[in-house]
Amino acid sequence: MENQSVCEHIKKINELKLPKELVCEECIKSGSEWVHLRTCQTCGVTLCCDESPNTHMTKHNHRTHHPVIISAEPGENWLWCYEDEVFAEYE
Repeated sequence: MENQSVCEHIKKINELKLPKELVCEECIKSGSEWVHLRTCQTCGVTLCCDESPNTHMTKHNHRTHHPVIISAEPGENWLWCYEDEVFAEYE
């Protein structure tokens, strides 16, 4: 990781879990639409962001307490830790 002030949750990630498909797994079930996608680095689920109507990834975090996500958007290389509110970019 480029950012030297990353939290312990982000430091523990050795290999990124990438999205299996570029869809929100929960929005697909309900026929909803999403804006951007995020992938949980604990379980690998890909869900929609807070700009999306259903905010599925934040709901997933509240339910599971899985701390770190990555952007699943092509060309975006960053992680976010919900617990520590830390953002980090990667190459």
